[in-house]
Amino acid sequence: MSSEEQEDVDEDIQYFVRIGQTDLDGTKTVERALAELGGVGRRVARIVADEAGVDRTATMGGLEDDAIESVTDAVDSFTEHAPAWLANRQNDFYTGENQHITGTDVELTRDQDINRMRMIRSYKGIRHERGQKVRGQRTKSTGRTEGTIGVNVEAIKEEQAEDDAADGGEE
Repeated sequence: MSSEEQEDVDEDIQYFVRIGQTDLDGTKTVERALAELGGVGRRVARIVADEAGVDRTATMGGLEDDAIESVTDAVDSFTEHAPAWLANRQNDFYTGENQHITGTDVELTRDQDINRMRMIRSYKGIRHERGQKVRGQRTKSTGRTEGTIGVNVEAIKEEQAEDDAADGGEE
């Protein structure tokens, strides 16, 4: 491929593709670009690309506008054509439906769930409030946020060196 053909290809690429309130890198493949979207990993991206009828190894920015729209529609309607066990929000608390949340909604939904647990004073909510581990991990020796535990050898050596210097100067 000559340099002129390479420049023509680069001019046709959209460097940013907007899907689900997120700018995706148009220079990456469809599968890898979709994986940057919150709530979409490599496996879900592969399923979405196949459902949209797009080659998942094609460059995301090189797709036509109608292909990008079909990818967007496939992301939005993921739960309709994917198995229920693949949804990231199964049996939603409020609706009882299986949903697949993408983009910034993932973090917002997570925060709402944590706040709901805090309000009803569940065990997990109390652990979240206190900043402690929630999922049953050990806390005796890991996850400490305060200063160092035990003997600080460097500080002791510095104090001894200062004491020795002070004692040596007085004699």
